[in-house]
Amino acid sequence: MSPVNSEALFERAKKVAPGGVHSPVRSFKGLDRCPVFFKSAQGAYLTSVEDKKYIDFCQSFGPLILGHLDEEVKEKVHSMVDTAWTFGAAEIYSLDLAEWITSRVPFVEKLRFTSSGTEAVMSTLRVARAATGRKKILKFEGCYHGHLDALLVKAGSGLAGVAAASSAGITPETALQTLTLPLDNEEMLHELFAREGHEIAAVIIEPLPANYGLLIQRPEFLQTVAAVAKKYGTLLIFDEVISGFRVARGGMAQILDIVPDLVTYGKIIGGGFPVGCYGGRLDLMNLVAPLGPVYQAGTLSGNPIGMVAGLETLKKMERLDGWNVLNARTEKFVKKLNANFNQMNNGLIVDQFASLFWIRKNNSNSQPLRALESISPEQAPLFKNLFLKSLDAGLYLAPNAYEVGFASMAHSDEIFNQTIQIITEASKI
Repeated sequence: MSPVNSEALFERAKKVAPGGVHSPVRSFKGLDRCPVFFKSAQGAYLTSVEDKKYIDFCQSFGPLILGHLDEEVKEKVHSMVDTAWTFGAAEIYSLDLAEWITSRVPFVEKLRFTSSGTEAVMSTLRVARAATGRKKILKFEGCYHGHLDALLVKAGSGLAGVAAASSAGITPETALQTLTLPLDNEEMLHELFAREGHEIAAVIIEPLPANYGLLIQRPEFLQTVAAVAKKYGTLLIFDEVISGFRVARGGMAQILDIVPDLVTYGKIIGGGFPVGCYGGRLDLMNLVAPLGPVYQAGTLSGNPIGMVAGLETLKKMERLDGWNVLNARTEKFVKKLNANFNQMNNGLIVDQFASLFWIRKNNSNSQPLRALESISPEQAPLFKNLFLKSLDAGLYLAPNAYEVGFASMAHSDEIFNQTIQIITEASKI
Protein backbone atom coordinates (compact mmCIF):
# COMPACT_ATOMS: atom_id res chain seq x y z
CA MET A 1 0.00 0.00 0.00
CA SER A 2 1.40 3.41 -0.99
CA PRO A 3 2.02 5.88 1.86
CA VAL A 4 -0.63 8.52 2.50
CA ASN A 5 0.63 12.04 1.85
CA SER A 6 -0.82 15.37 0.80
CA GLU A 7 0.77 15.33 -2.65
CA ALA A 8 -0.77 11.98 -3.56
CA LEU A 9 -4.15 12.94 -2.13
CA PHE A 10 -4.13 16.21 -4.06
CA GLU A 11 -3.53 14.36 -7.32
CA ARG A 12 -6.49 12.11 -6.54
CA ALA A 13 -8.65 15.08 -5.54
CA LYS A 14 -7.95 16.97 -8.77
CA LYS A 15 -9.51 14.09 -10.69
CA VAL A 16 -12.86 14.42 -8.93
CA ALA A 17 -13.18 18.09 -7.86
CA PRO A 18 -12.39 21.40 -9.63
CA GLY A 19 -8.85 22.25 -8.59
CA GLY A 20 -8.99 19.38 -6.13
CA VAL A 21 -10.96 21.36 -3.54
CA HIS A 22 -14.49 22.35 -2.60
CA SER A 23 -13.74 26.03 -1.94
CA PRO A 24 -11.05 27.84 -3.98
CA VAL A 25 -8.90 29.20 -1.14
CA ARG A 26 -8.13 25.67 0.04
CA SER A 27 -6.11 24.94 -3.10
CA PHE A 28 -3.05 26.99 -2.00
CA LYS A 29 -3.17 28.72 -5.38
CA GLY A 30 -0.23 31.07 -5.82
CA LEU A 31 1.75 29.48 -2.99
CA ASP A 32 3.74 27.08 -5.20
CA ARG A 33 2.96 23.97 -3.22
CA CYS A 34 0.11 21.55 -2.81
CA PRO A 35 -2.35 22.07 0.04
CA VAL A 36 -1.85 20.25 3.31
CA PHE A 37 -4.45 17.53 3.80
CA PHE A 38 -5.64 17.24 7.39
CA LYS A 39 -7.14 14.26 9.20
CA SER A 40 -7.96 15.54 12.69
CA ALA A 41 -8.19 18.62 14.89
CA GLN A 42 -8.26 19.40 18.59
CA GLY A 43 -8.33 22.73 20.38
CA ALA A 44 -5.84 25.06 18.70
CA TYR A 45 -4.23 22.32 16.59
CA LEU A 46 -4.61 20.54 13.27
CA THR A 47 -2.97 17.22 12.40
CA SER A 48 -2.04 16.44 8.81
CA VAL A 49 -2.19 13.07 7.08
CA GLU A 50 1.59 12.98 7.52
CA ASP A 51 1.01 13.18 11.32
CA LYS A 52 2.48 16.68 11.57
CA LYS A 53 0.84 18.93 14.14
CA TYR A 54 0.09 22.57 13.32
CA ILE A 55 -1.02 25.51 15.45
CA ASP A 56 -4.18 26.64 13.68
CA PHE A 57 -5.04 30.33 13.37
CA CYS A 58 -7.42 29.78 10.47
CA GLN A 59 -9.96 27.93 12.61
CA SER A 60 -12.06 27.02 9.56
CA PHE A 61 -12.22 30.74 8.64
CA GLY A 62 -14.00 31.81 11.80
CA PRO A 63 -16.72 29.48 13.11
CA LEU A 64 -14.64 27.87 15.85
CA ILE A 65 -14.37 30.61 18.45
CA LEU A 66 -13.95 27.95 21.16
CA GLY A 67 -11.43 25.97 19.11
CA HIS A 68 -11.74 22.54 17.53
CA LEU A 69 -13.81 19.85 19.27
CA ASP A 70 -14.69 21.84 22.37
CA GLU A 71 -15.74 19.29 25.00
CA GLU A 72 -19.08 20.86 25.98
CA VAL A 73 -20.08 21.43 22.38
CA LYS A 74 -19.00 17.90 21.49
CA GLU A 75 -21.23 16.48 24.23
CA LYS A 76 -24.25 18.35 22.86
CA VAL A 77 -23.48 17.20 19.32
CA HIS A 78 -23.06 13.56 20.36
CA SER A 79 -26.34 13.68 22.25
CA MET A 80 -28.11 15.20 19.24
CA VAL A 81 -26.63 12.63 16.86
CA ASP A 82 -28.18 9.94 19.05
CA THR A 83 -31.53 11.79 19.10
CA ALA A 84 -32.12 12.99 15.52
CA TRP A 85 -30.17 14.19 12.51
CA THR A 86 -32.81 16.24 10.75
CA PHE A 87 -36.58 16.53 10.91
CA GLY A 88 -37.77 18.60 7.97
CA ALA A 89 -40.46 19.72 10.41
CA ALA A 90 -41.02 22.06 13.33
CA GLU A 91 -38.72 21.17 16.25
CA ILE A 92 -37.45 22.64 19.51
CA TYR A 93 -33.74 23.08 18.75
CA SER A 94 -33.99 25.96 16.28
CA LEU A 95 -36.49 27.59 18.64
CA ASP A 96 -33.98 27.50 21.49
CA LEU A 97 -31.23 29.13 19.43
CA ALA A 98 -33.59 31.70 17.88
CA GLU A 99 -34.83 32.72 21.33
CA TRP A 100 -31.26 33.06 22.61
CA ILE A 101 -30.28 35.34 19.72
CA THR A 102 -33.40 37.52 19.73
CA SER A 103 -33.25 37.94 23.51
CA ARG A 104 -29.71 39.32 23.28
CA VAL A 105 -29.81 41.31 20.05
CA PRO A 106 -32.85 43.60 20.50
CA PHE A 107 -33.15 44.78 16.89
CA VAL A 108 -33.47 41.17 15.68
CA GLU A 109 -37.19 40.92 16.32
CA LYS A 110 -37.53 37.77 14.22
CA LEU A 111 -35.07 35.61 12.33
CA ARG A 112 -34.96 32.78 9.83
CA PHE A 113 -32.25 30.11 9.78
CA THR A 114 -30.56 29.04 6.54
CA SER A 115 -27.74 26.62 5.78
CA SER A 116 -25.15 29.24 4.79
CA GLY A 117 -24.29 32.92 4.95
CA THR A 118 -24.74 33.19 1.19
CA GLU A 119 -28.35 32.02 1.48
CA ALA A 120 -28.96 34.48 4.30
CA VAL A 121 -27.64 37.41 2.27
CA MET A 122 -29.59 36.35 -0.81
CA SER A 123 -32.77 36.33 1.26
CA THR A 124 -32.21 39.80 2.71
CA LEU A 125 -31.94 41.24 -0.80
CA ARG A 126 -35.22 39.60 -1.74
CA VAL A 127 -36.90 40.99 1.37
CA ALA A 128 -35.49 44.47 0.71
CA ARG A 129 -36.74 44.54 -2.86
CA ALA A 130 -40.17 43.31 -1.81
CA ALA A 131 -40.40 45.87 0.98
CA THR A 132 -39.30 48.87 -1.08
CA GLY A 133 -40.49 48.00 -4.58
CA ARG A 134 -37.02 48.98 -5.81
CA LYS A 135 -34.48 46.93 -7.76
CA LYS A 136 -30.98 48.29 -7.16
CA ILE A 137 -28.55 47.19 -4.46
CA LEU A 138 -25.47 49.11 -3.30
CA LYS A 139 -22.39 47.28 -2.08
CA PHE A 140 -18.85 48.38 -1.26
CA GLU A 141 -15.57 47.31 -2.85
CA GLY A 142 -13.67 45.06 -0.48
CA CYS A 143 -16.78 43.61 1.15
CA TYR A 144 -17.66 39.99 0.41
CA HIS A 145 -21.22 38.75 0.77
CA GLY A 146 -21.07 35.20 -0.51
CA HIS A 147 -21.20 33.83 -4.04
CA LEU A 148 -24.69 34.89 -5.10
CA ASP A 149 -24.87 36.49 -8.55
CA ALA A 150 -26.18 39.86 -7.40
CA LEU A 151 -23.19 40.57 -5.15
CA LEU A 152 -20.32 38.68 -6.76
CA VAL A 153 -19.49 41.77 -8.74
CA LYS A 154 -16.79 44.38 -8.91
CA ALA A 155 -16.67 48.01 -9.90
CA GLY A 156 -16.73 48.96 -13.53
CA SER A 157 -14.39 51.48 -15.10
CA GLY A 158 -15.82 54.40 -13.15
CA LEU A 159 -15.11 54.97 -9.48
CA ALA A 160 -18.82 54.82 -8.72
CA GLY A 161 -21.49 53.26 -10.81
CA VAL A 162 -22.81 50.04 -12.20
CA ALA A 163 -20.86 46.94 -11.31
CA ALA A 164 -19.38 44.37 -13.64
CA ALA A 165 -19.61 40.64 -13.00
CA SER A 166 -16.51 39.24 -11.30
CA SER A 167 -17.35 35.65 -12.18
CA ALA A 168 -18.18 33.92 -15.41
CA GLY A 169 -21.80 32.86 -15.58
CA ILE A 170 -23.25 36.07 -14.12
CA THR A 171 -25.38 37.88 -16.67
CA PRO A 172 -24.80 41.56 -17.42
CA GLU A 173 -28.49 42.14 -16.66
CA THR A 174 -27.96 40.88 -13.11
CA ALA A 175 -24.87 43.02 -12.58
CA LEU A 176 -26.75 46.10 -13.83
CA GLN A 177 -28.85 46.08 -10.66
CA THR A 178 -25.79 46.29 -8.40
CA LEU A 179 -24.01 49.56 -7.68
CA THR A 180 -20.58 49.74 -6.07
CA LEU A 181 -18.65 52.35 -4.13
CA PRO A 182 -15.24 52.40 -2.48
CA LEU A 183 -15.22 52.17 1.29
CA ASP A 184 -14.51 55.23 3.43
CA ASN A 185 -15.63 57.79 0.85
CA GLU A 186 -18.54 59.85 2.15
CA GLU A 187 -18.45 62.31 -0.74
CA MET A 188 -19.07 59.62 -3.33
CA LEU A 189 -21.75 58.08 -1.13
CA HIS A 190 -23.68 61.36 -1.03
CA GLU A 191 -23.23 61.88 -4.78
CA LEU A 192 -24.56 58.43 -5.63
CA PHE A 193 -27.61 58.73 -3.40
CA ALA A 194 -28.40 62.20 -4.70
CA ARG A 195 -28.45 60.73 -8.19
CA GLU A 196 -30.02 57.30 -7.64
CA GLY A 197 -31.01 57.03 -3.99
CA HIS A 198 -34.73 56.62 -4.64
CA GLU A 199 -34.00 53.56 -6.82
CA ILE A 200 -31.84 51.73 -4.25
CA ALA A 201 -33.64 49.03 -2.28
CA ALA A 202 -30.79 48.26 0.10
CA VAL A 203 -27.23 49.12 0.95
CA ILE A 204 -25.32 46.09 2.21
CA ILE A 205 -22.01 46.36 4.02
CA GLU A 206 -19.70 44.36 6.23
CA PRO A 207 -19.36 46.74 9.19
CA LEU A 208 -16.01 45.03 9.71
CA PRO A 209 -14.77 44.04 6.23
CA ALA A 210 -12.66 40.94 6.80
CA ASN A 211 -12.67 39.02 3.55
CA TYR A 212 -10.14 41.10 1.62
CA GLY A 213 -7.81 42.09 4.37
CA LEU A 214 -9.01 43.61 7.61
CA LEU A 215 -10.38 46.98 6.50
CA ILE A 216 -11.36 48.57 9.81
CA GLN A 217 -13.89 51.31 9.11
CA ARG A 218 -14.27 54.65 10.84
CA PRO A 219 -17.46 54.66 12.93
CA GLU A 220 -18.28 58.03 11.38
CA PHE A 221 -18.34 56.52 7.90
CA LEU A 222 -20.65 53.70 8.94
CA GLN A 223 -22.91 56.17 10.75
CA THR A 224 -23.07 58.23 7.56
CA VAL A 225 -24.01 55.14 5.53
CA ALA A 226 -26.84 54.45 7.99
CA ALA A 227 -28.06 58.05 7.97
CA VAL A 228 -28.02 58.39 4.18
CA ALA A 229 -29.85 55.09 3.73
CA LYS A 230 -32.55 56.20 6.16
CA LYS A 231 -32.92 59.57 4.43
CA TYR A 232 -33.66 57.91 1.07
CA GLY A 233 -35.83 55.09 2.37
CA THR A 234 -33.15 52.54 1.56
CA LEU A 235 -32.81 49.55 3.85
CA LEU A 236 -29.51 49.07 5.68
CA ILE A 237 -28.23 45.49 5.76
CA PHE A 238 -25.29 44.58 7.99
CA ASP A 239 -23.48 41.46 6.83
CA GLU A 240 -22.16 40.11 10.13
CA VAL A 241 -21.50 36.56 8.99
CA ILE A 242 -17.90 36.98 10.21
CA SER A 243 -18.23 39.66 12.89
CA GLY A 244 -21.50 38.53 14.46
CA PHE A 245 -20.87 36.92 17.87
CA ARG A 246 -17.14 37.16 17.10
CA VAL A 247 -16.25 40.75 18.06
CA ALA A 248 -18.89 41.03 20.79
CA ARG A 249 -22.10 39.30 21.81
CA GLY A 250 -24.09 41.79 19.75
CA GLY A 251 -21.56 42.02 16.94
CA MET A 252 -20.49 45.24 15.26
CA ALA A 253 -23.99 46.66 15.55
CA GLN A 254 -23.56 46.65 19.33
CA ILE A 255 -20.09 48.20 19.21
CA LEU A 256 -21.15 50.92 16.77
CA ASP A 257 -24.58 51.49 18.33
CA ILE A 258 -26.08 51.35 14.84
CA VAL A 259 -29.36 49.54 14.25
CA PRO A 260 -29.56 47.98 10.78
CA ASP A 261 -32.90 47.10 9.23
CA LEU A 262 -31.68 43.58 8.48
CA VAL A 263 -28.64 41.58 9.52
CA THR A 264 -27.03 38.32 8.44
CA TYR A 265 -25.16 35.92 10.70
CA GLY A 266 -23.30 32.67 10.15
CA LYS A 267 -20.12 30.85 11.17
CA ILE A 268 -20.17 31.05 15.00
CA ILE A 269 -23.94 30.56 15.33
CA GLY A 270 -23.45 27.04 13.93
CA GLY A 271 -20.58 26.09 16.21
CA GLY A 272 -18.67 24.55 13.30
CA PHE A 273 -21.69 23.24 11.38
CA PRO A 274 -23.33 24.82 8.29
CA VAL A 275 -25.70 27.44 9.67
CA GLY A 276 -26.65 30.95 8.61
CA CYS A 277 -29.51 33.25 9.46
CA TYR A 278 -31.05 36.61 8.67
CA GLY A 279 -33.25 38.75 10.84
CA GLY A 280 -34.27 42.24 11.79
CA ARG A 281 -37.32 44.46 11.89
CA LEU A 282 -40.63 42.76 12.57
CA ASP A 283 -42.45 44.27 9.60
CA LEU A 284 -39.69 43.16 7.23
CA MET A 285 -39.43 39.63 8.58
CA ASN A 286 -43.22 39.28 8.43
CA LEU A 287 -42.87 39.56 4.65
CA VAL A 288 -41.20 36.13 4.63
CA ALA A 289 -43.31 33.06 3.79
CA PRO A 290 -45.51 31.62 5.16
CA LEU A 291 -46.62 34.99 6.58
CA GLY A 292 -45.83 37.07 3.52
CA PRO A 293 -45.07 36.95 -0.20
CA VAL A 294 -41.26 36.58 0.01
CA TYR A 295 -40.51 32.92 -0.55
CA GLN A 296 -37.47 31.32 1.04
CA ALA A 297 -37.01 27.71 2.13
CA GLY A 298 -34.41 25.03 2.77
CA THR A 299 -34.42 21.30 3.39
CA LEU A 300 -31.79 21.49 6.14
CA SER A 301 -32.50 25.00 7.44
CA GLY A 302 -32.33 24.94 11.22
CA ASN A 303 -30.61 21.54 11.24
CA PRO A 304 -30.67 20.29 14.84
CA ILE A 305 -26.99 19.38 15.06
CA GLY A 306 -25.96 22.88 14.03
CA MET A 307 -28.55 24.40 16.35
CA VAL A 308 -27.30 22.65 19.49
CA ALA A 309 -23.64 23.23 18.57
CA GLY A 310 -24.27 26.92 17.98
CA LEU A 311 -26.30 27.41 21.13
CA GLU A 312 -23.73 25.70 23.36
CA THR A 313 -20.94 27.75 21.75
CA LEU A 314 -22.77 30.99 22.47
CA LYS A 315 -23.77 29.97 25.99
CA LYS A 316 -20.21 29.00 26.84
CA MET A 317 -18.81 32.26 25.48
CA GLU A 318 -21.30 34.10 27.65
CA ARG A 319 -20.47 32.04 30.76
CA LEU A 320 -16.73 32.62 30.34
CA ASP A 321 -17.02 36.33 29.46
CA GLY A 322 -15.36 34.93 26.36
CA TRP A 323 -15.52 37.99 24.14
CA ASN A 324 -13.65 40.22 26.57
CA VAL A 325 -11.16 37.49 27.47
CA LEU A 326 -10.36 36.52 23.88
CA ASN A 327 -10.21 40.07 22.59
CA ALA A 328 -7.72 40.99 25.33
CA ARG A 329 -5.54 37.94 24.60
CA THR A 330 -5.50 38.74 20.89
CA GLU A 331 -4.62 42.38 21.51
CA LYS A 332 -1.69 41.34 23.73
CA PHE A 333 -0.50 38.89 21.05
CA VAL A 334 -0.65 41.51 18.30
CA LYS A 335 1.15 44.15 20.38
CA LYS A 336 4.05 41.77 20.98
CA LEU A 337 4.21 40.79 17.33
CA ASN A 338 4.16 44.40 16.17
CA ALA A 339 6.90 45.27 18.66
CA ASN A 340 9.06 42.56 17.10
CA PHE A 341 8.27 43.77 13.58
CA ASN A 342 9.17 47.35 14.53
CA GLN A 343 12.47 46.25 16.04
CA MET A 344 13.29 44.18 12.96
CA ASN A 345 12.15 46.91 10.56
CA ASN A 346 10.89 44.17 8.25
CA GLY A 347 8.14 46.21 6.60
CA LEU A 348 5.28 44.24 8.17
CA ILE A 349 2.50 45.24 10.54
CA VAL A 350 -0.42 43.43 12.14
CA ASP A 351 -3.87 45.03 12.17
CA GLN A 352 -6.27 43.75 14.80
CA PHE A 353 -9.90 44.12 15.78
CA ALA A 354 -11.25 41.99 18.62
CA SER A 355 -10.06 38.41 17.94
CA LEU A 356 -9.30 38.95 14.24
CA PHE A 357 -5.88 39.95 12.92
CA TRP A 358 -4.21 40.48 9.56
CA ILE A 359 -0.49 40.52 8.77
CA ARG A 360 0.23 42.94 5.96
CA LYS A 361 2.77 45.14 4.25
CA ASN A 362 3.19 48.36 6.22
CA ASN A 363 2.60 51.28 3.86
CA SER A 364 4.70 53.57 6.10
CA ASN A 365 1.49 54.30 7.97
CA SER A 366 0.57 52.48 11.16
CA GLN A 367 -3.10 53.32 10.77
CA PRO A 368 -5.41 50.46 9.68
CA LEU A 369 -6.26 50.38 6.00
CA ARG A 370 -9.80 51.53 5.23
CA ALA A 371 -10.23 50.79 1.53
CA LEU A 372 -9.30 48.13 -0.98
CA GLU A 373 -7.06 50.37 -3.08
CA SER A 374 -4.82 51.02 -0.06
CA ILE A 375 -3.52 47.45 0.03
CA SER A 376 0.10 47.23 -1.13
CA PRO A 377 0.82 45.36 -4.39
CA GLU A 378 3.63 43.67 -2.42
CA GLN A 379 1.12 41.98 -0.10
CA ALA A 380 0.93 38.68 -1.98
CA PRO A 381 4.68 37.95 -2.37
CA LEU A 382 5.40 39.04 1.21
CA PHE A 383 2.67 36.80 2.55
CA LYS A 384 3.76 33.84 0.44
CA ASN A 385 7.22 33.87 1.98
CA LEU A 386 5.84 34.27 5.51
CA PHE A 387 3.20 31.59 5.05
CA LEU A 388 5.54 28.93 3.67
CA LYS A 389 8.16 29.45 6.39
CA SER A 390 5.49 29.45 9.10
CA LEU A 391 3.94 26.30 7.67
CA ASP A 392 7.29 24.50 7.75
CA ALA A 393 7.63 25.53 11.40
CA GLY A 394 4.22 24.13 12.33
CA LEU A 395 1.92 27.16 12.07
CA TYR A 396 -1.14 27.10 9.83
CA LEU A 397 -2.43 30.50 8.73
CA ALA A 398 -5.23 31.00 6.21
CA PRO A 399 -3.54 30.20 2.86
CA ASN A 400 -4.21 33.55 1.20
CA ALA A 401 -2.59 36.97 1.55
CA TYR A 402 -5.94 38.70 2.03
CA GLU A 403 -7.56 36.36 4.55
CA VAL A 404 -7.52 37.27 8.22
CA GLY A 405 -6.44 35.18 11.20
CA PHE A 406 -8.91 34.03 13.84
CA ALA A 407 -7.99 33.48 17.47
CA SER A 408 -10.00 31.11 19.65
CA MET A 409 -10.49 30.39 23.32
CA ALA A 410 -8.30 27.32 22.79
CA HIS A 411 -5.27 29.51 22.06
CA SER A 412 -3.44 29.77 25.40
CA ASP A 413 -0.76 32.31 26.28
CA GLU A 414 1.81 29.59 25.63
CA ILE A 415 0.43 28.98 22.13
CA PHE A 416 0.29 32.71 21.39
CA ASN A 417 3.94 33.08 22.48
CA GLN A 418 5.01 30.11 20.38
CA THR A 419 3.21 31.67 17.41
CA ILE A 420 5.02 34.97 17.96
CA GLN A 421 8.35 33.13 17.82
CA ILE A 422 7.41 31.31 14.61
CA ILE A 423 6.12 34.40 12.79
CA THR A 424 9.03 36.54 13.97
CA GLU A 425 11.53 34.03 12.65
CA ALA A 426 9.58 33.54 9.40
CA SER A 427 9.42 37.29 8.77
CA LYS A 428 13.17 37.88 8.90
CA ILE A 429 14.36 39.57 5.74
